Amino acid sequence: MKLVVAAAVSTSLLAWLAQQQPPIYRTSTTTVSVFATVTDKDGRLVPDLTADDFFVFDNGRPQPITLFNAGDQPITTVVMVDMSGSMAPNVSRVRAGAVQFFTRLLPADKARVGIIVGREPKLNSPFTNDLNDLIRALWIDADIGDGTPLWSGVNLAMSALAEPKPGGRRVVLVLSDGYDTESRRFPPPSPLDLLIQRTQSEDVMVYAIGLKATAGSVRTGQLSHLQFDPDPGLRVLALESGGWYFELLPDDDLGATFARVADELHRQYELGYRVPAFDGKIHQIEVQVTKPGLKIRARKSYQAPARVSHPSK
Repeated sequence: MKLVVAAAVSTSLLAWLAQQQPPIYRTSTTTVSVFATVTDKDGRLVPDLTADDFFVFDNGRPQPITLFNAGDQPITTVVMVDMSGSMAPNVSRVRAGAVQFFTRLLPADKARVGIIVGREPKLNSPFTNDLNDLIRALWIDADIGDGTPLWSGVNLAMSALAEPKPGGRRVVLVLSDGYDTESRRFPPPSPLDLLIQRTQSEDVMVYAIGLKATAGSVRTGQLSHLQFDPDPGLRVLALESGGWYFELLPDDDLGATFARVADELHRQYELGYRVPAFDGKIHQIEVQVTKPGLKIRARKSYQAPARVSHPSK
């Protein structure tokens, strides 16, 4: 009976993930918007570049930059936290760490809390800038349980960011210490592949924090010297979307990582260029910076719109 139920849940998950939203472009239907993070050789953020310091390539061809913004812009974030059983020893530090992110929200930013646990994830709060509401959603409305519907959780967060469409940059911040428990037996395309497609078509950035767990946190304290790695798909999804992946040991400073994510989001550059071809295909993006010794991160691809509808004159 358990196998039948699990198969039914997995089939439902795949069908849900396969319901793709139409392409959404935050600036306009004719402009590709790319957010870039630039750091120096020591990993420090570089906030003082100009449009002349960047080159953007679409399918290998240079594109004139028609939009540039180096100032603070509104951020809309869904914070999805794994509350499966293995996370029990880390719940307090996860909650305290998330507060470091919430306290760094600017007046125009909004956030929402979601929980990854059980058979289906859930969202615990509406989009808000109220610190007390966000803390309440993570402290009172989030309980430990069984199961890690990881990709379902990220998908739910993306859907929340898509409709109704909030303003500003749209970011999923997900934290987990384990593997997705629902999709291991799926044939291609996997739920992870479908989520990558959503980042390409909907311009959603993913930041992921993978928290290594010890065997002692999963069982009863035995073999506590062993460690378990988070799902490697978290890194893939984050990097493909132009975000970043942090992998932490049990004793690492989680609050500093949450704070780092907030600082990065507020110091990114927005680069825009006109869509070169309305072909409905996946286009590869490469962003380069002219100054030597700097590293740049930006999303790697997007799905071009198939056509542009012009309002009647």
